[in-house]
Amino acid sequence: MSNCTLCDLPTGEDPHTAPDVDGEFCCRGCLAVARSLDDVDDLDDLDERRPETEPEESFDGETTFLHVDGMHCATCESFLELTAGEQEGVAAAEASYATDTIRVDYDPEVVSAEDLPARLSVAGYTASDRADPEPDGDDVAVVRFLIGGGFFGMMAMLWYVLFLYPTYFGYEPILDLGGVSGTYLFTQVWVFTSIVLFYTGYPILRGAYVSLRARQPNMDLLVSLAAASSYAYSTLAMLIGRTDLYFDVTIAVILVVTAGNHYESLIKRRATGMLSELTTAGDRTVRTEAGDTVAADAVEPDDRLLVRPGERVPFDGTVVEGTAAVDEALVTGESLPATKREGDEVRGGTVVTDAPIVVAVGEDATSTLDTLVRLLWEIQSSRSGIQRLVDKLATVFVPLVVVVAVLGAAATVALGSAPVDAALVGLTVLIVSCPCALGLATPLAIAAGIRDAARRGIVIVSDAVFEEAADIDTVVLDKTGTLTDGEMRLLDAVTDGASPDEVRRRAAAVERASVHPVAEAIVDAVAGDDRRSARDDAGDAARPATDGGVTAGGERNGRRAVAAPGDDATDIPSTADVTVSDRGVTGRVDGDTVVVGHRSLFDGGEWTVPASLEEAGETARDAGRVPVFVGWEGSVVGVLVVGDEVRDGWEAVVTDLAEDGRRVVVLTGDSAAAARRFEDHPAVDETFAEVPPEAKAETVRRLAATERVAMVGDGSNDAPALAAADLGVSVASGTDLATDAADAVLLEDRLAAIPELFAVTRGTNRRLKQNLGWAFVYNAVAIPMAIAGVLNPLLAALAMATSSVLVVTNSARAVYKGE
Repeated sequence: MSNCTLCDLPTGEDPHTAPDVDGEFCCRGCLAVARSLDDVDDLDDLDERRPETEPEESFDGETTFLHVDGMHCATCESFLELTAGEQEGVAAAEASYATDTIRVDYDPEVVSAEDLPARLSVAGYTASDRADPEPDGDDVAVVRFLIGGGFFGMMAMLWYVLFLYPTYFGYEPILDLGGVSGTYLFTQVWVFTSIVLFYTGYPILRGAYVSLRARQPNMDLLVSLAAASSYAYSTLAMLIGRTDLYFDVTIAVILVVTAGNHYESLIKRRATGMLSELTTAGDRTVRTEAGDTVAADAVEPDDRLLVRPGERVPFDGTVVEGTAAVDEALVTGESLPATKREGDEVRGGTVVTDAPIVVAVGEDATSTLDTLVRLLWEIQSSRSGIQRLVDKLATVFVPLVVVVAVLGAAATVALGSAPVDAALVGLTVLIVSCPCALGLATPLAIAAGIRDAARRGIVIVSDAVFEEAADIDTVVLDKTGTLTDGEMRLLDAVTDGASPDEVRRRAAAVERASVHPVAEAIVDAVAGDDRRSARDDAGDAARPATDGGVTAGGERNGRRAVAAPGDDATDIPSTADVTVSDRGVTGRVDGDTVVVGHRSLFDGGEWTVPASLEEAGETARDAGRVPVFVGWEGSVVGVLVVGDEVRDGWEAVVTDLAEDGRRVVVLTGDSAAAARRFEDHPAVDETFAEVPPEAKAETVRRLAATERVAMVGDGSNDAPALAAADLGVSVASGTDLATDAADAVLLEDRLAAIPELFAVTRGTNRRLKQNLGWAFVYNAVAIPMAIAGVLNPLLAALAMATSSVLVVTNSARAVYKGE
């Protein structure tokens, strides 16, 4: 048996091929993707140009994924990768600050997975298993800021205001600064400043250390140089008896930058919440055929497991007993449930909806859902974090400022000035080089963008959104749950020989005995919200004995169907002698035997099927919907059409995206018929249907090899594709796994938020460039003045504070006001 050329899944005994496409494929969706991408370029060539390269030799060990708290830039990635590489037994490591994830390939015979978090928890970073609750670093940051800055920093500044600042303007000092009282005062200020620098400023100092270890200068290094230089100069000056101390500069630099970073972090933490029930589930249990509960880890191939209605299939396997409708939307993206009988394969993570089945575990005892989770983490950890723009500039700017400061000090000495004066010149250059404005330029602009996005129901999960969104060429949209609402509902009723109301009422009467999603949609449409308890009571009484007394618990994937527009709530008649099968339901209603279900139920000479209803059924199937035939007294009298509905405004959204110069692609695991309505829209450039989850991620990777791609989806089957895209956008009504994979989350089922997201990111980028532009213009003027001796460290600190205020004021404005 061969593997699919696109997604590497097994192709089965009858692979899909075509004369115009090289290779063999597992499904028509992969074949369609390959054909389309062949038109762009050869697939092998695209592989060679992938941003992430695959290792030539497979790693013969194990891989684990750790959450790391404290990463905030690309230098953090490099430092953690370097640290991991120094650990015995670690073969390779790859970190991503955008997702707070590090992937570690290790030899379990040398180092255990349990030991790795402790070994990587260094220099203030905290590594933990992704299944463990994330440490709350926000509380620590608040304590650092309030105690170190709010108390000790303000105490030091109070002494400056009372005793030092008046002397700078020619007033007589209140204390004898050269005597014992002055020494006592300066010692207190030194102690307070030390606490601010080394306690409150610890994250900044750590960032500077990390940048030096990683040989990637960043803004933390520039801020640390300014703060530490003024602290060192003032300490030495105090020891030799001078009174021109600049501890206040150290305090101001640390507190301003810390406040800006904390403000950004606070907004992000308020706007986001890691919804990770699926990805962080603890020890799982399963039920054997005999009804015993055992740990999932103890399950072996060929074990027989009982799966009841409402429960997930724990592992990929084969149905060996029973027949049930299985909801595969979470794993495959297929919106319509599939009937599984003895001998049919089922995927781990899918949901049994209407009857218990017994599943024989597959050869590898693996779950498709677990495979998707692992694929998601693979992509997240291997996707390099994008450096903040200011850090890119810092790689040039920081060394340049240091060189200018040293040259300025050397020139001062060469011109005959004292070494102390030369040190002041160098210190002034470091202080005036606007570390605060540069340090605040990015976090405050990003915080403003996050704030304005949140006001429109958009949660920005990763800072990379603001750098990626502006360059997006193609927007890939999932169908089920994104362009459509993903809820099964009654959409239409076509009748012949009976009124539509009578067909709906009688169909709902017998469908109350079934918990199939299609049956729920019909009952919902007729009885409205009050139907659930009555249907459940009737279903429990009428359910066949093979049910084992088990009732279906919970709602289908948390979704709830609603009444179709225009349908008034109607009393549902009572039923008798109800029989439920995998093809439909039969029962006595008002003295007639009513049959509701699949077209095959009405085969045979005793039933008459009007041509108009045959045509209505074909039309519904061609549209990717479910036709439910209804008949009594030997004649089919109606067809009820069930399916999900498109979201309001989807046409305007794809049109806006196209008019903005972006290609629009629809990608779905659903049938080609269900995707046809989108394919026909002029703003949609391409549609890929029947694409399995693994192929979704591969399709996005291939597209991303030649263009910048954004992916919008809602299901767990979309999660790997969301992570593989340059920009992943999740609809929050979808699954936790999809939300974890995304860079941005739409909190409301409002597709118009997608163009708004791009508008907010454009505005944020403009604001960021304005802040940086001002900072660099300021530096171009202030640094020469510092070298010329026009500014001293105090005036430099005031100028720096003024520039910071301008940056803060500019960032406070809305980045996008909307229509």
